Amino acid sequence: MPETIPDSGTIAFLGLGHMGGPMAVNLANAGYTVVGFDVVPEALEAARAHGIATTATAAEAVAGAAVVLTMFPSGLHVLEAYRGTGGQPGLLQVAGPDTMFLDCSTINVDEARQAAELAVAAGHRSVDAPVSGGVVGAEAGTLTFMVGALPDDFETVRPLLEVMGKRAVHCGEHGAGQAAKICNNLILGVSMIAVSEAFVLGEKLGLTHQALFDVASAASGQCWALTTNCPVPGPVPASPANRDYQPGFAGALMAKDLRLALNALESTGVAARLGPLASEIYDTFAAEGGAGRDFSGIITDIRDKSAQ
Repeated sequence: MPETIPDSGTIAFLGLGHMGGPMAVNLANAGYTVVGFDVVPEALEAARAHGIATTATAAEAVAGAAVVLTMFPSGLHVLEAYRGTGGQPGLLQVAGPDTMFLDCSTINVDEARQAAELAVAAGHRSVDAPVSGGVVGAEAGTLTFMVGALPDDFETVRPLLEVMGKRAVHCGEHGAGQAAKICNNLILGVSMIAVSEAFVLGEKLGLTHQALFDVASAASGQCWALTTNCPVPGPVPASPANRDYQPGFAGALMAKDLRLALNALESTGVAARLGPLASEIYDTFAAEGGAGRDFSGIITDIRDKSAQ
């Protein structure tokens, strides 16, 4: 039978940014004891304002914790935190025996597997559980978790994931959660470009946005990029296009996820053509001012570069 997280067990939540902060608050509101840390002082202040206890270092948060939940920008950050840098002990060394290391970052598949190997070798347990749903989902507790873990470890962390999200899918063993995340976002990135190109083409051909939406949303062009995150204002009032493309899911994050997908495509030898092109398109979008805009803002780039 899987072990359960003790009611008195502390969750060390490391990475209290736009995603991690609301996730930590949801855990605390559900009755879990959460101790947080972030390298950004403003993130610590925001967490404390929501009743989250914070520490001066990551090691202080981890000491005695039953679960160490990380939400970091990259795999390098995860691996360095686990191992330690600059002569400082890593989290794996500081943590008590058999601690659950739950990484919700989005990183390379091989990095996730390496992190799991390090954790298990140090006498701990490991789960990779990247998320989908953006800041809105983090705040509302409606995220989807794609989980790579041994079956018993998945059952152990499932109650936490169900507090922070509406769905947790066990995709396989270590690294499988990351694999599912980058495959999903490869589909999302390519489909948003296709939907945006179709709307710009529709504009050139004299179609209204609503007319194209009404047809495509009920026909074979139907997809999440169209019906939930529609890149033009009007047809889907809740989409970021109605808020001048305030994210949402930022262009910089889509560029990052597509680079992770590109790494996986190259390492596996998949003969992909659209994925690498989508990665190039979003890299350019992020570099040319779209980094902080919702990724659906790619339509403005397509429109601006289209022939008059």
